[in-house]
Amino acid sequence: MVWRTFRILPNLATADFVNRMTGERMVRAASPEGDVTIDGVCYAIGGLSGQEERGYMLEEWIEGLTAIDSTFHVVDFEVRPMECPIPWKPVRWALYTKAATGKEVVFTLRGPKGLEDVTLRLEVAICDQLPIIRKRFEILNNTGRTIRIDAFKTEHLAFFEPESPVEYVPNFKLPNIHVENDYHPRTGMCERSIDVTEHWQKDPAYTSQRNYALNTPCVLDVFPPLGPDQEIENGGTFASFRTYEMPFDSYDRERQGLFTRRFYRAVAPWMTQNPIFLHLTSTDPTVVHRAVDQCAETGYEMIILSFGCGLNMEDISEENIAKYKGFVDYARSKGIEMGCYSLLASRWISDEVDVINPATGKRGGMTFGSSPCLMTPWADDYFRKLRTFIERTGMMCLEHDGSYSGDPCASTSHHHKGLNDSQWTQFEKITDFYRWLSERGVYTNVPDHYYLNGSTKNSIGYREVNWSLPRDRQLILARQVNFDETWDRPQSATWSFVPLVQYHGGGAAATIEPLNEHLYEYKAHMVQNYGAGVQACYRGPRLYDTDETKQMVTDVISWYKKYRRILNSDIIHLRKVDARDWDGLMHVNPQEKEKGLALLFNPLGEDITRDITLPLYYTGLDKKARIREKEGKAKTYKLDADKSVRLTVRIPARGYTWFVIE
Repeated sequence: MVWRTFRILPNLATADFVNRMTGERMVRAASPEGDVTIDGVCYAIGGLSGQEERGYMLEEWIEGLTAIDSTFHVVDFEVRPMECPIPWKPVRWALYTKAATGKEVVFTLRGPKGLEDVTLRLEVAICDQLPIIRKRFEILNNTGRTIRIDAFKTEHLAFFEPESPVEYVPNFKLPNIHVENDYHPRTGMCERSIDVTEHWQKDPAYTSQRNYALNTPCVLDVFPPLGPDQEIENGGTFASFRTYEMPFDSYDRERQGLFTRRFYRAVAPWMTQNPIFLHLTSTDPTVVHRAVDQCAETGYEMIILSFGCGLNMEDISEENIAKYKGFVDYARSKGIEMGCYSLLASRWISDEVDVINPATGKRGGMTFGSSPCLMTPWADDYFRKLRTFIERTGMMCLEHDGSYSGDPCASTSHHHKGLNDSQWTQFEKITDFYRWLSERGVYTNVPDHYYLNGSTKNSIGYREVNWSLPRDRQLILARQVNFDETWDRPQSATWSFVPLVQYHGGGAAATIEPLNEHLYEYKAHMVQNYGAGVQACYRGPRLYDTDETKQMVTDVISWYKKYRRILNSDIIHLRKVDARDWDGLMHVNPQEKEKGLALLFNPLGEDITRDITLPLYYTGLDKKARIREKEGKAKTYKLDADKSVRLTVRIPARGYTWFVIE
């Protein structure tokens, strides 16, 4: 699906990068593999020079290229199995439990004159069955002295450009490739919002490009925005972050989304866990025990003690530990996992602890106004307390609100040296914690994009005050969110929200309680969320209040569990939610008994009948499909040339229907 060819003589350089799915050669010129700045001097990682024409590259030109002076020079290589970088202990349901396999080539490079005893090991892995290349490096210091890594690039590739207009255009088209890494010191709920390391640069040496001002962004550089400014003692090592590169085989949005979702499931399979949980708003023992009993009776699997419930994980007194361990033990006796909540960022601690704004020299004015710096004694104590609380109570889920937001810190009295190393060290601190949780099998809800560092779920992305709007509006807006925010992430990696009790406001018109009085809205929320494979934070003190409510909750959860694997499989987006006509989505998975499941909604006040085309290409079916509505009798349909089937469907007023494809 993809190959990357390395030249090793006269030095290491990428000689070819081919998207084998399309036959497209992606790089047009040889260049170093990146660079590293040591003690103020920048050194290339390999690299060849002498290519005069940078618009394309011929095989015979490569033979005449020469090594760059004062660069890290390749001396050896080995091939070994690719390993998953995150320890993960699967302890609950997940669609996938094994990370991608593959092979890794490790190039050993020696430093230039004066740094002969500095070794750089460049690791490049390629996945089996997926067009994913992973790259990072390690530096080993055996100089007999301490050296400093001021800055680095993990990638420097001269790509063919999709376009190079002569005149200025505000947004150039970029090469058709997904680039992501596991270092992203910026808060955000989607990858595009947090990416601060992927840089598409101009190539002034590319003088034959069509853009008259030579402004075409056609060189990929990957580097951190600040630092890392890390010292390596003699005998020590430094490791860069990992960069992932995945070319697409088309510009189709759905197909690119399928690639990206498969990427996450392969490199971070812990994201496919999707426990059924209640966000409990009380820590009163009577309420907690009742909630545990209700979860066990209806098929729920986890309780998260929500924000505002009175839980304080930073209190590790014997009395507090005993209280919550008692909850955990009781829940475990009923087959229910218990989770807890802690707020880290967007807290004002003190002048000595909080992040110092580089612009003012004072705290405040940062991402969340003010937040504690993670390289302080306060933060050391905070993480020690959370680890202790989790270990001693046995909690199996952490909702970590306001995770590290990426704020650089200009303090010179914290554990970091100053501004330049502040992001790197804080990010290492938080991700060490998340890896520790992953290794223990603790599920993590984190409203930031820490997936490649062990976190399991992130907010799907919603405006919180929308949950204070009237119930009928919430239903439409929530379904829009489910449709719009599942293109480039697996739905299992997201959470939505359902306010059983008042959230920001809105009063009785916005909430589901009393539950039995709003069964339509309660069930509609559950069906459209579970039907999309999206878990929501059902936030309140209970799951049901009457036998009728209990039966409804039990029925929906039973339906979800029966079709759990297909409902957690890939989504094909059928029609966007506009509240003017039907909307719907379809799950597909050629590996399952149920190859597809389509869920269709009618927001109108009257029954409707529509002819709807189901695109079944991604179900893996070739000529025929057996399709049944709900649990009715299946009918056999012949697939059209484009692998689609046209159905005439009736959807009840303000209701829904669903079809199983086998």
